[in-house]
Amino acid sequence: MIEVKGLHRHFGGFRAVDGASLRIETGSITGLVGPNGAGKTTLFNVIAGALPPTEGQVFMDGAEITGLPPHTLFHQGLLRTFQIAHEFSSMTCRENLMMVPGAQTGESIWSAWVHRGRIAQEEAALLKKADEVLDFLTISHLKEERAGNLSGGQKKLLELGRTMMVDAKIVFLDEVGAGVNRTLLNTIGDAILRLNSERGYTFCMIEHDMDFIGRLCDPVIVMAEGKVLAKGTIDEIKANEQVIEAYLGTGLKNKEVAQ
Repeated sequence: MIEVKGLHRHFGGFRAVDGASLRIETGSITGLVGPNGAGKTTLFNVIAGALPPTEGQVFMDGAEITGLPPHTLFHQGLLRTFQIAHEFSSMTCRENLMMVPGAQTGESIWSAWVHRGRIAQEEAALLKKADEVLDFLTISHLKEERAGNLSGGQKKLLELGRTMMVDAKIVFLDEVGAGVNRTLLNTIGDAILRLNSERGYTFCMIEHDMDFIGRLCDPVIVMAEGKVLAKGTIDEIKANEQVIEAYLGTGLKNKEVAQ
């Protein structure tokens, strides 16, 4: 679904992404791991259109999308979440979800005057879909809660729910497990697996929790110093001496990485 060829993103003399090339296969849950500063989030930002590349190309379903803005990619089915959740804090969880679909009739001042019936129909359909999403994520009891009052893990679930309000093809998850307790992390993991198996979502996720990556992801891609270092199953990655050195700075035994 996604192919990245020779991607660079430089900030002055600093090469945050330095010639990275990778493929994300349709229907996969691909993990992207690496030490802090490896260029993972910058790579996400370039693919998702938040940053232009210094050099290189990005393709989606065979068509070049290099440098396209986020709103264009959104309408093509490419979505992303953030390490720090970007909720509308003063709105309820249900309202946060209903905000997502674009080109709603009620967004036009003129339509708000002359197409009230259509707007009412659209809002009824959106409300129904939002409630279905909240049920899917097992947070329907929070539908009327203001999003700003949610815990960190609940906000991550809500962000995942926003991707379900449109026809997403691929979702880039940036540290969905950061700051989330183990119970909620399992709930998030279950939701990702169900979206992948039942609804055909393709995922690529940055994560530092290797147990979480091991449960969800195949393959796993490792970045270091802006480059792709390795790709394989979680067991192959844990046994890769180059990966061990990238994380720990020296060649240590496999079980030390697993710990």
